[in-house]
Amino acid sequence: MPDQAADAAIVTDRLLQAAADAMAQVNRLVLGKQREIRLTFTTLLAGGHLLIEDLPGLGKTTLARSMAATLGLDFQRVQFTSDLLPADILGVSIFEPETRAFRFHEGPVFTQLLLADEINRAPPRTQSALLEAMAEHQVSVDGITHTLPQPFFVVATQNPVDLAGTFPLPDSQMDRFLLRLRLGYPDAGAEREMLAGQDRRDLIAQSLPRLSSGDVLALRAAVERVHASEALVAYVQALLQESRRHPGVQVGLSPRAGLGLLRGARAYALLAGRRHVLPEDVQALFAHVAAHRLVAESEAEGRDTLAERILAAVAVD
Repeated sequence: MPDQAADAAIVTDRLLQAAADAMAQVNRLVLGKQREIRLTFTTLLAGGHLLIEDLPGLGKTTLARSMAATLGLDFQRVQFTSDLLPADILGVSIFEPETRAFRFHEGPVFTQLLLADEINRAPPRTQSALLEAMAEHQVSVDGITHTLPQPFFVVATQNPVDLAGTFPLPDSQMDRFLLRLRLGYPDAGAEREMLAGQDRRDLIAQSLPRLSSGDVLALRAAVERVHASEALVAYVQALLQESRRHPGVQVGLSPRAGLGLLRGARAYALLAGRRHVLPEDVQALFAHVAAHRLVAESEAEGRDTLAERILAAVAVD
């Protein structure tokens, strides 16, 4: 048994070094976004999905393509539009005269990394087509269930809801995303390097995988072994309870949000080379996990501000 534990530790250390190399490569492809890239890796290793909300042209698609190339994952991109149908994402059964039977033709959701680009430009019926896939890693068409490849990771982008032609995501859909983040504009140095350097698409095409899909699954298993103490779990629970009674909050965080926060904190700690979770891990993720799930009593109250106030209101014992 000690030898097995030592072997497991060696394997995990090797995978963590490979993950560090992978993050470094993505940082070379997406300049000036180290924190956001670490949060993206955190979401992937925690088994969740990522929502990136920002203006067009700030690198959302580049980040998704860089992740797929660096991790050696099958990649599909779906451009969400007002006329996109659920079958365009999930697939469709087509009658084949030769066999006199229906044959299911898989849609782009049957991949390992799915970029749902500008997801809030599609109507709610099409948006909801991803619900089962994101929650259960399967899709049901014509009463038949089809399992999705593993790992399955959705990176969805959306434009700010005040832009023309957008349909706000319902709360049930928002809850399927473990983290939400914004990329923002690059700093001056990163932007200058980007302008003077090689085209990002060419760099991505030249990139070699630093991890494999099997490595990602092994790292996910390692995340489950990261220790969260009783005090740490109590801290997460206190944050959940505060979110439900905090002034200005109409709907607080669910137990599912708490489970996601713990998984994310474990992944964040593992990427830092630790086998235990610290309160700082929870604090680093809380706003990204909580803000898009909170429902404010007033539209004037920003969700991000509410999340920050909730975090500040709960002391670490």
